[in-house]
Amino acid sequence: MTTVRVKIDLNRPEQLPEGRVNPEMLDATTEQDLALQQQTDDAEAMQDAARYARQVRRRLGLTQAEFARRIEVPLDTVRNWEQGKRRPTGAAKSLLKILDKAPESALDALD
Repeated sequence: MTTVRVKIDLNRPEQLPEGRVNPEMLDATTEQDLALQQQTDDAEAMQDAARYARQVRRRLGLTQAEFARRIEVPLDTVRNWEQGKRRPTGAAKSLLKILDKAPESALDALD
């Protein structure tokens, strides 16, 4: 594969490479269209987080109740993560990543 470097002068827009933007469609996009797309993206991200939480728990071979007990969170929290009602954030998100990458060490540290 060949790498091509392109120098772009932003003061000369005629030199900008053509992209895949459809200007007519872009101009026709309304605030309502944007809001709908935002909702769709958020719902998809929530489902991605749910699949990830479920995948980590299943890889460990634990039930929801066992998993909740081991990571010291309420069972309802795990259920909400896996059903896509809530998304793990902060420390919980980091813990899931650690459990995914180094499960034995993480579970040993939690005991």
